[in-house]
Amino acid sequence: MKLLILNGPNLNLQGKRDQSVYGAESFEEFIPRLRTLYPSHSIDYAQSNIEGELIDALHKAEGEYDGVLFNAGGYTHTSVALRDAIDAISVPVIEIHISNVAAREEFRHTSLIGATCIGTIAGFGLDSYHLGIEALLNR
Repeated sequence: MKLLILNGPNLNLQGKRDQSVYGAESFEEFIPRLRTLYPSHSIDYAQSNIEGELIDALHKAEGEYDGVLFNAGGYTHTSVALRDAIDAISVPVIEIHISNVAAREEFRHTSLIGATCIGTIAGFGLDSYHLGIEALLNR
């Protein structure tokens, strides 16, 4: 299976930003560890702080990937454009969040992208990505 982990704004700061919420491990440390757990699968990783680049990555996933694990960051709660991009592709997308967004500020309780994803995994730290891979593999 060929998978794409796609991260949105501020996730380039993982491991540095608010470690009490997001943890201390960076994606540069985490992704190789995740790939080791799934040696027979291909896991690509991309991150952008720019909404249009995330939309382009979702469009390019069509026909190239078997699934996308997408952490849209703050765009989760604001981007109709990302929602439309997910809705426009046939690749299954799982919404991922490192923190439990339901236990945070009220504005984080609404996801604009969630209804177009096959599921949502949140609140398990970076293990949310591991759980997302398991969900795609068992689908």
